[in-house]
Amino acid sequence: MLFGALEAGGTKMVLAIGNENGEILEQVSIPTETPDITIPKIIDYFKGKEIAALGIGSFGPIDLDKKSPTYGYITSTPKLAWANYDFVGNIKKSLDLPIGFDTDVNGSALGEATWGSTKGIDSSIYITIGTGVGVGVFQNGGLLHGMLHPEAGHVLLSKHPEDHFEGACPYHPNCFEGLAAGPAIEKRWGKKAIELKDNEKVWEMEAYYIAQALVGYILTLSPHRIVLGGGVMHQEQLFPLIRQKVVELLNGYVRTAQLSDIDNYIVPAALNDNQGIMGCIQLAKMELGIQ
Repeated sequence: MLFGALEAGGTKMVLAIGNENGEILEQVSIPTETPDITIPKIIDYFKGKEIAALGIGSFGPIDLDKKSPTYGYITSTPKLAWANYDFVGNIKKSLDLPIGFDTDVNGSALGEATWGSTKGIDSSIYITIGTGVGVGVFQNGGLLHGMLHPEAGHVLLSKHPEDHFEGACPYHPNCFEGLAAGPAIEKRWGKKAIELKDNEKVWEMEAYYIAQALVGYILTLSPHRIVLGGGVMHQEQLFPLIRQKVVELLNGYVRTAQLSDIDNYIVPAALNDNQGIMGCIQLAKMELGIQ
């Protein structure tokens, strides 16, 4: 059985065909332009591929309430061409097949939970730190939704004592994304993260912000494991700094077997940056009732 997968990002769309084992059989990438340009390209790609269902992991915010009249819409995105756009509905009109739909980062959380570093674990978090910050929550064996979906990349943080940067988020001066995403690093230091690899101060400050957010998630969601992905986390020197700061901030208040093995509690993504598209394959399977 074949499944379609669409990882819909603000910059590019990744389209793929995979099987029930999560194997990616073919994959292409197209730029994210306006819907009238991009959607016909998506439909042309999947037509005739004999897929049983399609899974979409999309940038957001999106409406995931199946009882809502705007289910399947991209809603209040700052990408104005896509605001209040019926993403699922417009694809379904042409492809006429079951479509599983969730956020892009929930897709990554699902990919890791199905085939990656959180496989077999009942509760986990996947955090991507790159152009933005997104948080996918896999809780009690399923993806977490509520009034909307987790927007935990915008939790508010305390500023580092030596940080005078005003923040890069247009909505919040001191949120996780505005202080720690790739654009924030570049605006604060005047160089891209990859050019700052040997600057210890950059990564001490970055770890300070990431650890603060992680402690908040640990105290509220109590995950069994936390996975960190995205372009910024390719700076592997961050992991020991984050782990150390998390332990310091928790200050012994939470004591579990997982936290006592912190190196295996806060871990990198394990699927070679394919966790998002693999999660979309699983979303397609789930839409057919296949686990």
